[in-house]
Amino acid sequence: YLSNYRTNYLTNYQSIQLTNYQSNRISKHIPLYMKDYPKPNVENTNNYRESSALSSKFFQLQSNNQKKKKVVIIGGGLSGLSCAKYLTDAGHIPIVLEARDVLGGKVSAWQDEDGDWIETGLHIFFGAYPNMMNLIKELDIEDRLQWKIHQMIFAMQELPGEFTTFDFIPGIPAPFNFGLAILLNQKMLTLAEKLQTAPPLIPMLIQGQEFIDKQDELSVTDFMRKYGMPERINEEVFIAMAKALDFIDPDKLSMTVVLTAMNRFLNEDNGLQMAFLDGNQPDRLCQPLKEYIEKRGGQVLLNKPVKEIIINPIDNSIKHLVLKSNEIIEADEFISSVPVDIMKRLLPKAWSAMPYFRQMDELEGIPVINLHLWFDKKLIGVDHLCFSRSPLLSVYADMSITCKEYYDPNKSMLELVFAPCSPLAGGSVNWMSKSDDEIIHATLIELERLFPTEVAADGSKAKLRKYAVVRTPRSVYAAIPGRNKYRPSQLTPIPNFTLAGDWTSQKFLGSMEGAVLSGKLAAEVVSERAAGIKSDKPIKEIPQNIIEKSKTFVPKEPLGISGDGPFAYGGGAVLSKSFRNQLEISDPEQLIATTK
Repeated sequence: YLSNYRTNYLTNYQSIQLTNYQSNRISKHIPLYMKDYPKPNVENTNNYRESSALSSKFFQLQSNNQKKKKVVIIGGGLSGLSCAKYLTDAGHIPIVLEARDVLGGKVSAWQDEDGDWIETGLHIFFGAYPNMMNLIKELDIEDRLQWKIHQMIFAMQELPGEFTTFDFIPGIPAPFNFGLAILLNQKMLTLAEKLQTAPPLIPMLIQGQEFIDKQDELSVTDFMRKYGMPERINEEVFIAMAKALDFIDPDKLSMTVVLTAMNRFLNEDNGLQMAFLDGNQPDRLCQPLKEYIEKRGGQVLLNKPVKEIIINPIDNSIKHLVLKSNEIIEADEFISSVPVDIMKRLLPKAWSAMPYFRQMDELEGIPVINLHLWFDKKLIGVDHLCFSRSPLLSVYADMSITCKEYYDPNKSMLELVFAPCSPLAGGSVNWMSKSDDEIIHATLIELERLFPTEVAADGSKAKLRKYAVVRTPRSVYAAIPGRNKYRPSQLTPIPNFTLAGDWTSQKFLGSMEGAVLSGKLAAEVVSERAAGIKSDKPIKEIPQNIIEKSKTFVPKEPLGISGDGPFAYGGGAVLSKSFRNQLEISDPEQLIATTK
């Protein structure tokens, strides 16, 4: 029955070329067209309902006649913009200060001299992103998501040019749809290996987050060996997952990250269904947020880098901000939504010995490289995200197929995540220090395996018309074992200061969803304080080792932001000569050539 159901499902629901993926044979004679699918039901989950309830809470707070506050938010990424959006819903007046000339932070993008969009990263929207799904609905831009078939596609390591899939059959509820998708796949794991993999994951389903959090001291490979999971599950699945989730190899990644993702995906029918934004992020996602905020009295300002946080000596609260232009910015409340590495540099001397802030010593952003490759012909591809399972590449997509704005029926534009790209992430080479040509050459060697009939590293097949290598020296926080406990709560010990950012404590990790949720939680802290409501979310418990270290810490003046440009503020950029000079000033260790 399942065999017949599966055949009918693939033929009717998916289209004929995807039947070929099942047999791991993709014919180069079959044309591939963009095909989007209806929005899945993402609303019928507890996480979505919880997120929706929090959205409604802001309007309720507004009706409580609370005092309207002027709130300055440092940083115009997703966390800062979502924070400002929800503050306006609660009746406050947010002012977003973005240091750069573009919004979005880790989802920022810009146009090159040809008018082509260059993106900081390859970003995917999952059904299991309840806060992002709520936000998109509230902005009335649901039609901007291009949903793809409910499927995961993996390149076959041992069979160059071929793919295999996990297919999620409609109508089968979670977690059985995930289990069935794995069982029906005959190419990646044996039945014995699949059965051996399942038992260690059962506590995750039964005990939930309590069990998941306890695994933070273990890497993915440590967890596997502790619970007797087969080594091939690492090669077949976990390497791809680890690099997609945090740009890190499994021997460096905390198992809490993998289990958190799996717990979300396994417990929601459509949690793993993916969507692409239909165009560039600044116009299609950030601009609607900006318009929403400004329509309700807020402000979103570009080119407003903060130089210093000035405090009141009596209670350590913030008195005002000083911008690099020496402009003074005053407000009732202040929120930082900048990356952890930037927050460290802005930390006032009077705060520097507080245990709450000393936790940041244990956190740092991880380097990542995003590539854009424009070819002179159409490559055999998939209208979806593909897990490359390559030693150097994480995930990739042919954006000329998956995204309406970038659609091209005749030529391919691949967007790829190059990871791990540093020893911190488990790599053997610091690729951040390499030239663009070296990175592209290494990438083409990997693509020659993925597209053996079409791509050759020597350029004898499909011609590479142009490329862009986007380096982000400090991207999402490095989720190495033992770090989750140091992620601080949004509520801080400072009376008028709140933290946001995907690196702060929230249950959706370093991701777009985590960024949106952190901004929402920060807005809740400020709105409840303005309404005179005591928060039911106290400051997160601080590890004892941090408390002990803080006792002997000598307060220090803030380092301040070194240099200028995107690298200085935690962003990504193509490494031009001027940007290389900026990186040498703001983060020189990224340019040190190292090999393990």
